Amino acid sequence: MLIIRNETKEDYETVEEITRKAFYNIHVPGCTEHYLVHIMRDHEDFIPELDFVAEREGQVIGNIMYTKARLVDETGKEKPVLTFGPVSILPEYQRMGYGKELMEYSFRQAASLGHDVIVIFGSPANYVSRGFKSCKKYNICTENGKFPAAMMVKELVPHALDGRRWIYYDSPVMAVSEEEAKRYDDTLEAMKKEHRSSQEEFYIMSQSFLV
Repeated sequence: MLIIRNETKEDYETVEEITRKAFYNIHVPGCTEHYLVHIMRDHEDFIPELDFVAEREGQVIGNIMYTKARLVDETGKEKPVLTFGPVSILPEYQRMGYGKELMEYSFRQAASLGHDVIVIFGSPANYVSRGFKSCKKYNICTENGKFPAAMMVKELVPHALDGRRWIYYDSPVMAVSEEEAKRYDDTLEAMKKEHRSSQEEFYIMSQSFLV
């Protein structure tokens, strides 16, 4: 049985270690996601109420964290939305449904707190089954007017979006300094950096846009 609860300070080190193991060498040799977790909790856009860990037989095996983001329409009107990430499951527990259970729980909690839209960046293969759709279907683009293939949207409340053009803005905390992340990673137990095929897949997806 999976227990999902809010993260506590006692979980911080474990959660960062899980994130590091889950992402190391997946997108690039090494990773920066654990450093994002490390700095996110102290940022004003972090949402503690939506910071969850998944626990199995007394062991924390996964986590999901949310921050505030925003949409801005052509008149300058702003709409607050959510984004999540990193969402991590220890490698030995992946592909067992725990990530799905953790995300679905977080969606219900987010809706209960009055949130109605989530925007994320990720592989569509991992998220379309969770109700995410292409950003273009909701007319949500980035500041340069493009529709990234990796940007997806989920309405927690039906018809929360009305089809008008929106520009998406992440929280500033997401702009992780690679140099600072490397310095932090160098303080931790060494892990071997490797080149993997998943990194090329990530590059292709991150450079792909819908027309």
